[in-house]
Amino acid sequence: MTENRLLSVDLILAPIDASEESLDAVEYASVIAAKYDASVHVVHVLDEDIVQAIETGTVDKSAVATDGQTITESAETIAAKYDISASTSVVYGFSTQIKTTHPGRVVLDTAEDLNADFLVVPRKPLSGDPGEVLSRAAEYVLLYASQPVLSV
Repeated sequence: MTENRLLSVDLILAPIDASEESLDAVEYASVIAAKYDASVHVVHVLDEDIVQAIETGTVDKSAVATDGQTITESAETIAAKYDISASTSVVYGFSTQIKTTHPGRVVLDTAEDLNADFLVVPRKPLSGDPGEVLSRAAEYVLLYASQPVLSV
């Protein structure tokens, strides 16, 4: 039996931060990717405090890189469970110099740059932990994305 699909998906973008909810979003993205024989790109969005600390030199960049690597490796492990291809990148979710740089905008810019067909964004309420940036961006992404979006 041939399956007709109204949606063609080759690449799913799953933005992540330091929250458990963002890893849940990677899980959803991986399930969808497996269904559509697609790949997942995981973009780690750095929060405002980390960006400011990097720009002012008050944080060790290698510590930030190590934390980011741990986060992206967790996402890659999830994707591997579903035997799908996963790539990763890191973006600043804020800028001290460009006011239009914010988490929602960088997620959409990344989606456009990669020609992503589908987005999966975490939307659970913030727990207040440092590094949680994406739940604040979900509404913006839902409003302005040109691709289909699943908010989890």
